[in-house]
Amino acid sequence: MSRRTTRPRRSATTGTRPFAVTPNSPCPCGLPASYADCCGRLHAGTHAAPTCEALMRSRYAAFVVRDEAYLLRTWHPDTRPPAVDFDPGMRWVRLEILETTDGSAFHTTGTVTFRAHYTDDGRPGSLHEKSRFVRYEGAWVYAAAVFAD
Repeated sequence: MSRRTTRPRRSATTGTRPFAVTPNSPCPCGLPASYADCCGRLHAGTHAAPTCEALMRSRYAAFVVRDEAYLLRTWHPDTRPPAVDFDPGMRWVRLEILETTDGSAFHTTGTVTFRAHYTDDGRPGSLHEKSRFVRYEGAWVYAAAVFAD
């Protein structure tokens, strides 16, 4: 997900969590594991994403929990913004992976097409995006996106 997906608004609430995600909570990425056993390990830096889909899921979860440091760390330096501004009225509620191309341990590039569902000040919406990932210094990073809708 790119910086545009958060529809940035400067606010004193940047960095706060819109709802509580605990280590035992279901992972926001939608896989059947707890946050601690899934994306939380990647956010903590104890594990790296083995595929571009895993990185996409963990970046979505980072938007959910508003983990700016993880988002910036997993963004290619050529396209990384100086900061991520979170919209205080937006809450990410569900992720659908629609297609993955390449992006395994045997690839250097990959794409993930997804639909991320959200509410914006209580109004439902979705973002349909095809994200491109590359290996940078041995790790998967987000490079760019094309919005499908």
